[in-house]
Amino acid sequence: MSLEKSHASRITNPTPEDMSKRIFFSVGEPSGDQHAARLITHLKQAFPEIQTTGFGGEAMQAAGCDIELDLTKHAVVGILEVLPKLREFFGFADQAEAIFKSGEIDAVVLVDFPGFNWHIAKRAKRYGIPVYYYCPPQLWAWGGWRVRKMRRLVDHVLTVLPIEQSYFTKHNIPATYVGHPFFDAVALAELDEQLLARFAKQTEAGDQLVAVLPGSRTHEVHRTWPVMLESIRRLAKSEPSAKFLVAAYRDRHCLWCRNQLTAADANLPIEFYVDRTSEVIEAARCAMMVSGSVSLELMARRTPAAVTYRIGRFLYAFAKMVVKLDSITLPNLMSPRKVFPEFISVGSTQPAVDFLTQSVGAMLHDEFYYRQTLKTIDELCHQHAGGGATEKAATWIGEKVTGRSDQGIRRAA
Repeated sequence: MSLEKSHASRITNPTPEDMSKRIFFSVGEPSGDQHAARLITHLKQAFPEIQTTGFGGEAMQAAGCDIELDLTKHAVVGILEVLPKLREFFGFADQAEAIFKSGEIDAVVLVDFPGFNWHIAKRAKRYGIPVYYYCPPQLWAWGGWRVRKMRRLVDHVLTVLPIEQSYFTKHNIPATYVGHPFFDAVALAELDEQLLARFAKQTEAGDQLVAVLPGSRTHEVHRTWPVMLESIRRLAKSEPSAKFLVAAYRDRHCLWCRNQLTAADANLPIEFYVDRTSEVIEAARCAMMVSGSVSLELMARRTPAAVTYRIGRFLYAFAKMVVKLDSITLPNLMSPRKVFPEFISVGSTQPAVDFLTQSVGAMLHDEFYYRQTLKTIDELCHQHAGGGATEKAATWIGEKVTGRSDQGIRRAA
């Protein structure tokens, strides 16, 4: 069926099937998969005639999205990781274009993953399909030259940070601020109470629990876990009350981290968990973590953290030329001063080990510093962690696609 014929049939001879709307999602990050899954759940509740399909992950599939490709398994960062996969990604984009060409897609929703999603947007525009960007790339921080691309390929941006709306509006790109979905995720998460009770007993017994978050991407884990492990070894000697809870995103990440332990680590006070990041963050006094949007969950759960990110020399040199900000951590960008200490690791791992050891050590034994950090975090949460972002985004998208408000649909039902 051609695009023109498909749209004409909807206008001249509508049937119940024709009244349905189809949204194509393109989501490549594990965190984006979670955000999109909650968005899809809200969409289906408020706009039952909307069907969803596209590229995403397991969470989106569980929410009722027809997944054409698990793009989250192909998440990469940096030009050195992207180059070997270019042919593969162009093939994925061609797969999306074949779906657009069918004339059955009413809108495309992009979530983060800009390097690939630009190609999805370009192909959607070839067929006159409106494109909406949820959780947009941080052009205000780096990559400002891509503003023209955003203006040309995206019809509307749903921003997650206040500074984004003013930035895009300034550059003549329609934008609406809805808030950050991570705060919704924290508010709605159902935690394992038995696990939390066990953590509470450890705390009552005098243990100081430290969350260790080695990242959600395989290359992050492989680059940063050795640094974290060496810091844990040092802290175990200098802070005998510390107990380390490693929260891995995937089973294979957990197994890889465990396999890096040696015979000399047999008595290391360390425990490993998979898919229990929220419980670990909730119970911990403080954390060491790889830079990422999970920093917002640490902020919302009042858990101070030392943040690091390990990067290659070439990519670091390139980033220095294009990055406009002096922070890699979202809570720090929301505050006039750095709340979470952070360190970019390039070359030798020793400075990063020293940084994590000293920063986490201060959070464990310097009570004044710790309490001041909590006070700043509370102020940030009061300003930015109100919640409701996912519902706002779903309402906006649903109304655009159906031409009706969700309230009107509920009355009709």
